[in-house]
Amino acid sequence: MVGFSGVIRALGLALVGSMHPRMLWLSFRPFLIVAVFWGVLLWLVWSPALDYLRIFLSASIFTSWIEHALAWLGIEGSQTWLAPLFFVILLMPISAISLLLVIAFTTVPAIVNSVAEQATYVKLAVPVNAHLFGSFFGSLAYTLWSSLICLVLVFLTLPIWWIPPLFAILPPLLWGWLTMRLMTYDVLAKHATAAERNALLEKYRWSLLTMGILAGLLGVVPSFFWATSVLALVLFPFVSFVALWVYSIIFVFAALWFTHFLLHALIELRSTSDVEVIDHDPRRG
Repeated sequence: MVGFSGVIRALGLALVGSMHPRMLWLSFRPFLIVAVFWGVLLWLVWSPALDYLRIFLSASIFTSWIEHALAWLGIEGSQTWLAPLFFVILLMPISAISLLLVIAFTTVPAIVNSVAEQATYVKLAVPVNAHLFGSFFGSLAYTLWSSLICLVLVFLTLPIWWIPPLFAILPPLLWGWLTMRLMTYDVLAKHATAAERNALLEKYRWSLLTMGILAGLLGVVPSFFWATSVLALVLFPFVSFVALWVYSIIFVFAALWFTHFLLHALIELRSTSDVEVIDHDPRRG
């Protein structure tokens, strides 16, 4: 049985594998792409975006309540730093999801191929005449739809992220759900049929969701520093880039974790199924 022992086994393999130079490069490459994109975009829109946000916040009842509460606590001058803080908080989930999208399309396939080439998985069997469910456009549509749902949920719940202990609960749940959806699609896209993927999701749904939530908890660390530290405002470009790279490392680790778990579970599923199989070399697609 895979179960809990499979989760722990995959966790150990992912921890070791994430330290490999190739995996470190695979974590740096999407970070570099996203950092350049957001760096150029922020350089172009930072000032006008802050001006617009100040106007919006000045007319907001919610912001007025925050300013009065801060003044009651003896904290003056919140108008000068409240807009930048809100802007940083808004950028945090958007940039993190954009990074996850880039990793899903540019990095996860390379990670899956790298893991599938290992001796443990190189003889992964595929049913004869099976139609693998994954495709580029299917992955694109699935990823964009899942990310859109997550982004909507983020903005709907963002006002209550500041309420303890919801800040430590909601982000891991959202990132965990999104990570589980994207990883279970991308890892199995070139290795499993639709029926096999559905069977694995049905059998290991809670194990996979737990893995996603634990990976999401790791992502709370840079999120918490980014959203609450004064340094996040003073050193915003540097802090944001460091946080993005930490996110990237966490996402690559999660991809390794899900890949080891799902490929091992797929082998076990096929070993207990009465189907005719052929050997499949993942390097041939």
